[in-house]
Amino acid sequence: MSAVTHFQYMAKYNLRLNTQVYEAAGQLSDDEFTADVGAFFKSVLGTLNHILVGDLLWLNRFATIKSFSSLQALKHFPKPTSLDQVLFEDFKQLKRIRVELDTLIHEWLHTNACDTDFQQNLTYKNSKGEVATKDFAELLHHFFNHQTHHRGQVSTLLNQKGIDVGVTDFVVDVKAI
Repeated sequence: MSAVTHFQYMAKYNLRLNTQVYEAAGQLSDDEFTADVGAFFKSVLGTLNHILVGDLLWLNRFATIKSFSSLQALKHFPKPTSLDQVLFEDFKQLKRIRVELDTLIHEWLHTNACDTDFQQNLTYKNSKGEVATKDFAELLHHFFNHQTHHRGQVSTLLNQKGIDVGVTDFVVDVKAI
């Protein structure tokens, strides 16, 4: 399987899982959604915002490696300044932006990306301002893995409230070659 095909699978998985997580989180009351329950980012709201912040930081870095037309739309999204920043306190607005960003990720990897894009390094500054140069494909793996990690945290918080996110396994999206 080519790198771009793998990342297309991951974009599809990302879209499915975020849809499921947000449908489940929509069952919480406003107080439950914002309550500090001792999670690393305090609440379901904080954790969902952290996932969005991470996505925006990485996608803006990815946009510097090549002029991907789909990633030009990032200029319409907020520019996070810290990893724990709450960009949106309103669930409906957060969900709307999440859907828009997932659509952008899917479009980027299905219409603008090719295998050779991922055969190079990306030089970027991390959130502490430190410069790093790393394999672009592995950074994109990290991008998707980061989302999965924190969605797992949200899934646990929702499960503690008796809300089932549904099937979260990537294998559901895997097809035979």
